[in-house]
Amino acid sequence: MPPPGVCLNIMEARQKKEGYGSADNPEKFLNQDYQQLKQYCLIQGVRYIDEMFPPDRNSIGEGILSPSDMGRVMWLRPSKIAPNPAFVVDGLSRFDFGQGLIGNCWFLASIGALTFQEKILGQVVPLEQTFEENYCGLFHFRFWRFGSWVDVVIDDKLPTINGRLIFVHSKDQNEFWPALMEKAYAKVCGSYTDMNAGTPAEAMMDFTGGVHMCIQLSDPPQNLWELMYRASQSKTLMGCGTFQGETSDNTILLNGLVQGHAYTVTGVKQLRSQEKLVELVRLWNPWGKGEWKGDWSDRSSLWKTVSTEDCEMCLSVVDDGEFWMTLKDFCTFYSNLDICSLCPDFLDGNHSSHWKSSLYEGRWVAGTTAGGCMNNRDSFWTNPQYRVRIDSEYSEKHGEKNMLVSLMQKSDKRNRRLVQNLHIGFSVFEVTGQNKSQTGKFPASFFSNNTPVVQSKSYMNAREVMELFTLKTGEYLIVPSTFKPNETASFILTILSKAETHGYENSGDHKHEPVGKFKNVSNVQDDENKKKLFRQHSDKYEEVDAEQLQRLLNDRILKGDLKFGGFSLDACRSMVALMDTSITGKLNGEEFLRLWKKVVTYKDIFFLTDVSRTGTLSLSELRNAFMASGMSVSDDMLNLMAVRYSDSTRHMTLESFISLILRWDCMCKIFKELSDGKAISLQASEWIYISMYT
Repeated sequence: MPPPGVCLNIMEARQKKEGYGSADNPEKFLNQDYQQLKQYCLIQGVRYIDEMFPPDRNSIGEGILSPSDMGRVMWLRPSKIAPNPAFVVDGLSRFDFGQGLIGNCWFLASIGALTFQEKILGQVVPLEQTFEENYCGLFHFRFWRFGSWVDVVIDDKLPTINGRLIFVHSKDQNEFWPALMEKAYAKVCGSYTDMNAGTPAEAMMDFTGGVHMCIQLSDPPQNLWELMYRASQSKTLMGCGTFQGETSDNTILLNGLVQGHAYTVTGVKQLRSQEKLVELVRLWNPWGKGEWKGDWSDRSSLWKTVSTEDCEMCLSVVDDGEFWMTLKDFCTFYSNLDICSLCPDFLDGNHSSHWKSSLYEGRWVAGTTAGGCMNNRDSFWTNPQYRVRIDSEYSEKHGEKNMLVSLMQKSDKRNRRLVQNLHIGFSVFEVTGQNKSQTGKFPASFFSNNTPVVQSKSYMNAREVMELFTLKTGEYLIVPSTFKPNETASFILTILSKAETHGYENSGDHKHEPVGKFKNVSNVQDDENKKKLFRQHSDKYEEVDAEQLQRLLNDRILKGDLKFGGFSLDACRSMVALMDTSITGKLNGEEFLRLWKKVVTYKDIFFLTDVSRTGTLSLSELRNAFMASGMSVSDDMLNLMAVRYSDSTRHMTLESFISLILRWDCMCKIFKELSDGKAISLQASEWIYISMYT
């Protein structure tokens, strides 16, 4: 049995600090270890079969094949498909393969772009793999997935009908790297069906883990040509898409282009034609055939107007899916251009100052940290906040940009087709004057009195939104949000800067606008009355156990306040353990009196912050209750408490609130007493001792 989720999260965070999930030390996807599996297969003399992505109809998925075709599918190893199978034949090229039955042109267009970048390609496709030495039917590929590189293991059984591959296939029947890579990505997506429909940007990000820039070609930047030229000279992948037609079908237009289709940008070139410079873009159709028929197409007479040298260098009159067109036609017939790069140096061509990257993982949780956009003035401040300080000045000359912020939503669905992207965006606020002394989350009043210096252009239901802009030296607050409040999702915020930048998540230390911090006033006579009641209900040793405590709390101390059945026996056992200094399983008079005071104090805080008068705390009211009690709690911890202690409607009863805050108070005291203020060191027996009786 795996350890609890909170333990796994801590382990994952520690591993990431040590470099696990980096390109050099990728995570093991679905906990499958390539080296261990290979060693096992070689020792046992068996061919690998992947139990996590088995060769069956579930791995294909529903909707691609008809029931009759699905029944004809045979999963075959390459040695049963081709006479001399090889991983790579004569190098890797965009011309190696053609699209199969899935609508994954976006993925194949991205592979086409990947073949131009040898270093990136080697990171994704381990090229030492072979069908000869130490072959056991096991292969692996690496992809970047939402902040981490993952190593994906597959067997080499491929779906065929009548001995022919039904998905991506190589033009050389003996070459299998494209089909195996497609299978590995299908495993990441959940099935082959889950690869249906997408944008090149998604796969290009998963191949690079780098920076993504999307350009709407209906309103391109003035320096589009320079930008594309610099990108073509850098470690970048470029893809684009045509406009969708009236249906989702890939209709071939009279000009040769395919509607709603992804293409790869494979080059840009300036040629001199009839004494004028012409800016050309070279594109590739992942179908491996079907080309543009307009100006500068393969058979265009315009090639006769350029030098023989340029013509020989650029022109290839073959229906291989690759063609040239002018930049103007490119902007007319294509909807968007996606550029993915390991580093955004191509943006300004300035390699003298390097971009520095910071990545933060966060989560919007309905009721606690999902405040929606700025239209929601009362809740916007509850969104996650990230504070950034820019220390060094960066020149704003020539309109140069020094900051790039990317917000990517991270799905928790195993199957890609089930993902429903929310509308997301972010705002950047400058922190000046007295606000610089603010610690913890900035309150609602800050956002009422300050307008963003930068915002994402719009809230988009895309996997990622990004903006490139200039910020001067100073302090800033970045607030990512969904458009609507109370929408739960995880996200990754990436900040790239040319200036020296320091940032951190901003919820850890709360000093908010007052909610009315509760002060409990001690009364001597009241204490005597409590002692008298205790003696009436305690045993002959003047102690109470969990059952006696349950009756005291439910029938006497909180009678009339408990609307949801009162404290359970298990909750009372927990309270006894938290307050029991002598470890007897009972409370003496002093311990009971201390617990009583805490219970009454937390009850009063509960009703003070229950402004909705429902007899429960919403999760936003829970935040206020912690503030009123004088306790500091981060967004992550608040979200965890909501999962552990709230009901199915995300509300918390008085009983749950008192149990929660008693435990919180106790665990903080344990840490304070046993730690050096930063970390705690316990022997195994000590850890079990504490955890089993608190």
